[in-house]
Amino acid sequence: MRHGKKNNHLSRTAAHRKAMLANMACSLIEHKRINTTTAKAKELKKFVEPLVTKSKEDTTHNRRLVFSKLRNKYAVTELFREVAQKVGDRPGGYTRIIKLGNRLGDNAQMAMIELVDYNELYDPKGGKKKTTRRSRRGGSSKASEDTSPKAEETKTTEEE
Repeated sequence: MRHGKKNNHLSRTAAHRKAMLANMACSLIEHKRINTTTAKAKELKKFVEPLVTKSKEDTTHNRRLVFSKLRNKYAVTELFREVAQKVGDRPGGYTRIIKLGNRLGDNAQMAMIELVDYNELYDPKGGKKKTTRRSRRGGSSKASEDTSPKAEETKTTEEE
């Protein structure tokens, strides 16, 4: 029976697990995306999302609650300033997990966890990314017009 087994313990003691999640959360807030194993990413998502929700309301009490979990004042400052501004209108779902495949050394499933509002590629509201398309035919339309026989005739008549 699995009654009351909410968290994945990740084969670590409670102190190690809390320290690891705090460090990973600080890295996620600082770099906006990190690569880790899928199991750690899923646990990190459960750890970070309530902290981001608390950061939407900038009070001393919320800062102290977040600091008690993260234990890094620079990450707390970044969370309450930049991240809270970006996610202010979002009702939840601040992170995204993208599976990357298996790690070469031990075949562990890897994933990238990122803050949703900081990725421009998946942003539906942001402008479309400008792409340059090239045809297979090669050569521009001006070059093909200049080499045609009619273009040569008009050049000679204009010169005279």
